Amino acid sequence: MPAGVTEEKAALRRRLAALPPADWAPLCRRFLALPQLKQAGTVLLFWGVGREPDTGGMLEELLRRGKRLALPRCLPDRRMEAGEVTGPACLCPGIYGIPEPGADCLPIPREEIDLILVPNLCCDRRGFRLGHGGGYYDRYLAGYRGHTAALCPEEWLQQALPTDDFDQPVELVLTQWGQWRGQPFL
Repeated sequence: MPAGVTEEKAALRRRLAALPPADWAPLCRRFLALPQLKQAGTVLLFWGVGREPDTGGMLEELLRRGKRLALPRCLPDRRMEAGEVTGPACLCPGIYGIPEPGADCLPIPREEIDLILVPNLCCDRRGFRLGHGGGYYDRYLAGYRGHTAALCPEEWLQQALPTDDFDQPVELVLTQWGQWRGQPFL
């Protein structure tokens, strides 16, 4: 990644850390109402930490709806895989202390996942997101053919994030007031 882009992203992460916490409930409700979710058989969710949404309630709700559910498991070389979970008891602290599927949770091939909720610190109107900088999701999303979504409070939505060829956009950015992907649509 060019030094300029890396520096711009680091500066943006610092600015975002100073913002007040978000109310994630409306955004979680928007995700749970997506037609793509209704049609999905298998969903890759993440366990929110820090300034990310609390996804624990969504985990329970998706299981209640009969979805096959996976969470990411970090692997060496900044790679990840999806591990099937049947409830919070399946989770254990991963290499970053983030709850992830335990060793006894079977991996789910990426091509079997219909919808991925992608974590972020903020997004832009084109569908690009700013993550923590590890590149796990960008590697995982490269070549992925299913649906992707991210939650971003409208006040954190950027006009355009600094990006490079490695960055993978999401299909939908859900805010309190709408959905974005290149052009606003409701």
